[in-house]
Amino acid sequence: MAHLLIVEDDELLRDGLESHFQQAGYQVMTAADGLTALGLLRATPFDGVILDLGLPQVDGMALLRIVRQQQAALPVLILTARDDVQDRIEGLNAGADDYLTKPFNPDELLARVQSMLRRASLPAFSAGQTGDDEPVSSKQPSTSSGDIQLDGATLRAWVQGHAIDLTSREWVLLDLLVKHRGHVISREAVLQAWQAEASEGGGGGTVASNALEVYVHRLRRKLSATRYGVRNIRGLGYMLEQDAP
Repeated sequence: MAHLLIVEDDELLRDGLESHFQQAGYQVMTAADGLTALGLLRATPFDGVILDLGLPQVDGMALLRIVRQQQAALPVLILTARDDVQDRIEGLNAGADDYLTKPFNPDELLARVQSMLRRASLPAFSAGQTGDDEPVSSKQPSTSSGDIQLDGATLRAWVQGHAIDLTSREWVLLDLLVKHRGHVISREAVLQAWQAEASEGGGGGTVASNALEVYVHRLRRKLSATRYGVRNIRGLGYMLEQDAP
Protein backbone atom coordinates (compact mmCIF):
# COMPACT_ATOMS: atom_id res chain seq x y z
CA MET A 1 0.00 0.00 0.00
CA ALA A 2 1.52 3.31 -1.12
CA HIS A 3 1.92 5.97 1.56
CA LEU A 4 1.11 9.53 0.45
CA LEU A 5 1.63 12.92 2.06
CA ILE A 6 -0.91 15.58 1.05
CA VAL A 7 0.22 19.14 1.80
CA GLU A 8 -2.70 21.54 1.42
CA ASP A 9 -3.77 24.51 3.54
CA ASP A 10 -7.43 24.48 2.45
CA GLU A 11 -9.07 22.27 5.09
CA LEU A 12 -12.08 21.29 2.97
CA LEU A 13 -9.95 20.34 -0.02
CA ARG A 14 -7.39 18.59 2.17
CA ASP A 15 -10.06 16.43 3.81
CA GLY A 16 -11.62 15.66 0.42
CA LEU A 17 -8.28 14.58 -1.05
CA GLU A 18 -7.52 12.44 1.98
CA SER A 19 -10.86 10.65 1.69
CA HIS A 20 -10.54 10.19 -2.09
CA PHE A 21 -7.11 8.56 -1.87
CA GLN A 22 -8.00 6.45 1.15
CA GLN A 23 -10.98 5.07 -0.77
CA ALA A 24 -8.57 4.23 -3.60
CA GLY A 25 -6.49 2.14 -1.20
CA TYR A 26 -3.74 4.56 -0.23
CA GLN A 27 -2.38 5.25 3.23
CA VAL A 28 -2.54 9.02 3.67
CA MET A 29 -1.11 11.63 6.02
CA THR A 30 -1.80 15.34 5.66
CA ALA A 31 -0.20 18.66 6.55
CA ALA A 32 -1.76 22.13 6.52
CA ASP A 33 1.51 24.06 6.23
CA GLY A 34 5.04 23.64 4.98
CA LEU A 35 6.66 23.44 8.41
CA THR A 36 4.46 20.54 9.49
CA ALA A 37 5.13 18.83 6.17
CA LEU A 38 8.88 19.13 6.70
CA GLY A 39 8.59 17.46 10.08
CA LEU A 40 6.54 14.59 8.65
CA LEU A 41 8.94 14.11 5.74
CA ARG A 42 11.89 13.85 8.12
CA ALA A 43 10.12 11.39 10.42
CA THR A 44 8.10 9.22 8.02
CA PRO A 45 8.96 7.42 4.77
CA PHE A 46 6.52 8.35 2.00
CA ASP A 47 6.06 6.94 -1.49
CA GLY A 48 4.80 10.23 -2.94
CA VAL A 49 3.74 13.80 -2.15
CA ILE A 50 0.86 15.95 -3.40
CA LEU A 51 1.98 19.53 -2.81
CA ASP A 52 0.19 22.86 -2.86
CA LEU A 53 2.40 25.89 -3.50
CA GLY A 54 0.59 28.61 -1.53
CA LEU A 55 1.40 27.32 1.95
CA PRO A 56 1.85 29.19 5.25
CA GLN A 57 5.13 29.14 7.20
CA VAL A 58 7.17 27.41 4.47
CA ASP A 59 6.12 28.06 0.86
CA GLY A 60 5.50 25.02 -1.31
CA MET A 61 8.27 25.88 -3.76
CA ALA A 62 10.79 26.22 -0.95
CA LEU A 63 9.57 22.95 0.51
CA LEU A 64 10.01 21.23 -2.85
CA ARG A 65 13.61 22.41 -3.11
CA ILE A 66 14.36 21.12 0.39
CA VAL A 67 12.78 17.77 -0.50
CA ARG A 68 14.92 17.51 -3.61
CA GLN A 69 18.07 18.16 -1.57
CA GLN A 70 17.20 15.53 1.03
CA GLN A 71 15.13 12.95 -0.91
CA ALA A 72 16.05 13.29 -4.56
CA ALA A 73 13.96 10.34 -5.77
CA LEU A 74 10.72 11.06 -3.87
CA PRO A 75 7.87 11.56 -6.41
CA VAL A 76 6.16 14.96 -6.02
CA LEU A 77 3.06 16.23 -7.82
CA ILE A 78 2.29 19.93 -7.53
CA LEU A 79 -1.42 20.71 -7.15
CA THR A 80 -1.98 24.44 -7.24
CA ALA A 81 -4.12 27.31 -8.45
CA ARG A 82 -1.05 28.88 -10.09
CA ASP A 83 -1.69 28.18 -13.77
CA ASP A 84 0.80 30.56 -15.41
CA VAL A 85 3.30 28.88 -17.76
CA GLN A 86 6.21 30.41 -15.85
CA ASP A 87 4.87 28.93 -12.59
CA ARG A 88 4.74 25.49 -14.23
CA ILE A 89 8.27 25.90 -15.54
CA GLU A 90 9.52 26.98 -12.11
CA GLY A 91 7.81 24.05 -10.40
CA LEU A 92 9.21 21.50 -12.83
CA ASN A 93 12.65 23.09 -12.69
CA ALA A 94 12.53 22.82 -8.90
CA GLY A 95 12.09 19.07 -9.28
CA ALA A 96 8.37 18.31 -9.45
CA ASP A 97 7.48 15.13 -11.32
CA ASP A 98 4.07 16.42 -12.42
CA TYR A 99 2.00 19.61 -12.22
CA LEU A 100 -1.80 19.89 -12.08
CA THR A 101 -3.75 23.12 -11.71
CA LYS A 102 -6.94 23.79 -9.75
CA PRO A 103 -9.80 23.29 -10.41
CA PHE A 104 -9.12 19.66 -11.31
CA ASN A 105 -10.88 16.36 -11.80
CA PRO A 106 -10.24 14.07 -8.79
CA ASP A 107 -10.07 11.00 -11.03
CA GLU A 108 -7.44 12.67 -13.23
CA LEU A 109 -5.41 13.51 -10.11
CA LEU A 110 -5.68 9.89 -8.96
CA ALA A 111 -4.56 8.65 -12.39
CA ARG A 112 -1.61 11.06 -12.45
CA VAL A 113 -0.48 9.98 -8.99
CA GLN A 114 -0.78 6.31 -9.93
CA SER A 115 1.26 6.92 -13.09
CA MET A 116 3.89 8.90 -11.16
CA LEU A 117 4.28 6.12 -8.59
CA ARG A 118 4.48 3.45 -11.29
CA ARG A 119 7.30 5.32 -13.04
CA ALA A 120 9.14 5.72 -9.75
CA SER A 121 8.94 1.95 -9.14
CA LEU A 122 10.46 0.97 -12.51
CA PRO A 123 14.02 -0.39 -12.12
CA ALA A 124 15.41 2.15 -14.57
CA PHE A 125 13.89 5.03 -12.64
CA SER A 126 14.18 3.93 -9.00
CA ALA A 127 17.81 2.88 -8.57
CA GLY A 128 19.78 4.87 -6.02
CA GLN A 129 22.55 7.32 -6.77
CA THR A 130 26.15 6.18 -6.41
CA GLY A 131 27.25 9.37 -4.71
CA ASP A 132 30.19 10.01 -7.07
CA ASP A 133 30.71 11.19 -10.63
CA GLU A 134 31.62 7.85 -12.20
CA PRO A 135 29.14 5.84 -14.27
CA VAL A 136 27.96 2.64 -12.58
CA SER A 137 27.53 -0.72 -14.26
CA SER A 138 23.90 -1.56 -14.96
CA LYS A 139 21.71 -4.01 -16.85
CA GLN A 140 19.44 -1.12 -17.81
CA PRO A 141 19.84 0.52 -21.23
CA SER A 142 22.60 3.08 -21.49
CA THR A 143 23.81 5.34 -24.27
CA SER A 144 27.29 6.60 -25.12
CA SER A 145 28.33 9.03 -27.83
CA GLY A 146 31.68 10.76 -27.70
CA ASP A 147 31.86 12.86 -24.54
CA ILE A 148 28.25 12.06 -23.54
CA GLN A 149 27.30 9.00 -21.50
CA LEU A 150 23.82 8.22 -20.17
CA ASP A 151 23.04 5.60 -17.54
CA GLY A 152 19.45 4.35 -17.43
CA ALA A 153 19.72 2.81 -13.96
CA THR A 154 20.51 6.06 -12.17
CA LEU A 155 18.96 8.57 -14.59
CA ARG A 156 22.30 10.35 -14.79
CA ALA A 157 24.25 11.74 -17.70
CA TRP A 158 27.92 12.63 -17.96
CA VAL A 159 28.42 15.43 -20.46
CA GLN A 160 31.95 16.71 -21.02
CA GLY A 161 32.81 15.58 -17.50
CA HIS A 162 29.76 17.15 -15.87
CA ALA A 163 27.46 14.79 -13.94
CA ILE A 164 23.78 15.65 -14.47
CA ASP A 165 20.80 14.16 -12.61
CA LEU A 166 17.69 13.83 -14.78
CA THR A 167 14.02 13.03 -14.35
CA SER A 168 12.67 10.08 -16.34
CA ARG A 169 11.25 12.31 -19.11
CA GLU A 170 14.41 14.41 -19.31
CA TRP A 171 16.45 11.20 -19.58
CA VAL A 172 14.27 9.84 -22.41
CA LEU A 173 14.47 13.19 -24.23
CA LEU A 174 18.26 13.43 -23.96
CA ASP A 175 18.64 9.75 -24.86
CA LEU A 176 16.69 10.35 -28.08
CA LEU A 177 18.75 13.43 -28.94
CA VAL A 178 22.04 11.63 -28.36
CA LYS A 179 21.02 8.51 -30.30
CA HIS A 180 19.98 10.69 -33.26
CA ARG A 181 22.82 13.16 -32.94
CA GLY A 182 23.05 15.39 -35.99
CA HIS A 183 19.43 14.77 -36.93
CA VAL A 184 16.15 16.47 -36.01
CA ILE A 185 13.82 14.62 -33.61
CA SER A 186 10.16 15.48 -34.13
CA ARG A 187 7.88 16.49 -31.29
CA GLU A 188 5.76 13.45 -32.07
CA ALA A 189 8.75 11.11 -31.65
CA VAL A 190 9.47 12.51 -28.19
CA LEU A 191 5.84 12.27 -27.09
CA GLN A 192 5.63 8.69 -28.38
CA ALA A 193 8.81 7.77 -26.48
CA TRP A 194 7.36 9.24 -23.29
CA GLN A 195 4.14 7.34 -23.82
CA ALA A 196 6.05 4.09 -24.35
CA GLU A 197 8.04 4.70 -21.17
CA ALA A 198 4.85 5.31 -19.18
CA SER A 199 3.21 2.19 -20.65
CA GLU A 200 6.06 0.03 -19.36
CA GLY A 201 4.80 0.85 -15.88
CA GLY A 202 1.45 -0.79 -16.58
CA GLY A 203 -0.48 2.29 -17.62
CA GLY A 204 0.37 5.89 -17.90
CA GLY A 205 -1.82 8.27 -19.97
CA THR A 206 -1.12 10.58 -22.79
CA VAL A 207 1.45 13.31 -22.27
CA ALA A 208 0.26 16.81 -23.10
CA SER A 209 2.07 18.28 -26.09
CA ASN A 210 2.52 21.65 -24.36
CA ALA A 211 4.53 19.92 -21.61
CA LEU A 212 7.33 19.23 -24.08
CA GLU A 213 8.59 22.83 -24.15
CA VAL A 214 8.80 22.78 -20.35
CA TYR A 215 11.03 19.70 -20.38
CA VAL A 216 13.17 21.06 -23.22
CA HIS A 217 13.65 24.23 -21.16
CA ARG A 218 14.65 22.16 -18.12
CA LEU A 219 17.11 20.08 -20.12
CA ARG A 220 18.70 23.19 -21.62
CA ARG A 221 19.27 24.54 -18.10
CA LYS A 222 20.90 21.30 -16.99
CA LEU A 223 23.18 21.33 -20.03
CA SER A 224 24.12 24.99 -19.56
CA ALA A 225 27.41 24.12 -17.82
CA THR A 226 28.48 22.22 -20.96
CA ARG A 227 28.91 23.28 -24.59
CA TYR A 228 25.84 21.30 -25.60
CA GLY A 229 22.34 22.64 -26.12
CA VAL A 230 18.95 21.69 -27.50
CA ARG A 231 18.10 23.58 -30.68
CA ASN A 232 14.49 24.17 -31.69
CA ILE A 233 14.09 23.67 -35.43
CA ARG A 234 10.88 25.56 -36.14
CA GLY A 235 8.15 23.37 -37.53
CA LEU A 236 10.31 20.23 -37.41
CA GLY A 237 11.44 19.44 -33.87
CA TYR A 238 14.67 19.42 -31.86
CA MET A 239 18.29 18.46 -32.27
CA LEU A 240 21.36 18.29 -30.06
CA GLU A 241 23.97 20.88 -30.98
CA GLN A 242 27.43 21.71 -29.73
CA ASP A 243 29.05 25.12 -29.68
CA ALA A 244 32.23 25.55 -31.64
CA PRO A 245 35.31 24.96 -29.45
